[in-house]
Amino acid sequence: MNLRLIQLEKLGVRHVALVSGSRLQILPGVESIYALVTRALEAGVKLSQAVEQHPTEDLLDYDPIYEGSSDWRILPAIDHPAEPARCLVSGTGLTHLGSARDRQEMHRHPSLEEDFEDLTDSMKMFRLGLHGGRPAAGAIGTPPEWFYKGSGTILRAHGQDLEIPAYAEDGGEEAEVAGIYLIGPGGRPRRIGMAVGNEFSDHCFEQSNYLNLASSKLRTCSIGPELVVDPEFKSVPGEVTITRNGRVLWSKQLRTGEAEMCHNLQNIEHHHFKFEAHRRPGDVHVHFYGADCLSFGEGIRLADGDLVEIRFKGFGRALRNAVRIQKTAPALISAVP
Repeated sequence: MNLRLIQLEKLGVRHVALVSGSRLQILPGVESIYALVTRALEAGVKLSQAVEQHPTEDLLDYDPIYEGSSDWRILPAIDHPAEPARCLVSGTGLTHLGSARDRQEMHRHPSLEEDFEDLTDSMKMFRLGLHGGRPAAGAIGTPPEWFYKGSGTILRAHGQDLEIPAYAEDGGEEAEVAGIYLIGPGGRPRRIGMAVGNEFSDHCFEQSNYLNLASSKLRTCSIGPELVVDPEFKSVPGEVTITRNGRVLWSKQLRTGEAEMCHNLQNIEHHHFKFEAHRRPGDVHVHFYGADCLSFGEGIRLADGDLVEIRFKGFGRALRNAVRIQKTAPALISAVP
């Protein structure tokens, strides 16, 4: 089993625990994964070695914590505890055929033929990835689509709500795996692990005009509950399920991983971290690798109270979040001179 870590809070005090089956082993003196990784880098040891340096017999029952019936609260699988704004949340789109097809249908005029010149920019981008997104080791490939979601303040944990704000037209799940990075000394990016993610976007707003894509991504999203260190990411089976009023509304099997994508991790990471601003020592990066399928593509519109559950094999327990729609009317925001 891969090393899996979880961030917890009780009575305002933060902790990190090692996941061991149905038990959580609290690591004494460790208040965040960020602190644990920072110490490992300073000591020149692997993260697994840093965990071994904090032996503990303090065990917690995972089940009640996971179900939300405990005084303990699960936090996002990573954050920058001192400065949330130093956590950049971003993603790469059009990496999976399913999402590319959904995007093609979203933006395509029905009369267009399927030759390259008549394809939408989305499908053209996907095809460019098919041809140049998996370069040989040490080579630079075709740039993928890149989008910004926000700072660490938009991250939600397992069990927390994903909000559809009053100004939004919709909110829809995007079941993905997210890479978790810390920029080390000298500006060297370090991939410290991966986590299950729900990238959550406003697909109706995007559909109304292709140029709305950027702002349709500026929504809350969730990761966790566990950070998995060095997981297998070749071909990872998963499942996304939407439950409404206690009954399954929609469910689908899916796959992610490098064998299922038109861009490999080397290419995704190069084109994210080639920007100097993305290599500032001490910053955290959460980068979504792309979705294989969307319920929106099959005509599903999420409603207030819907529960979205996402799981991937080898990534620990499923990520669950309820959808909440802000009921108030959108208010005018005015800048003060």
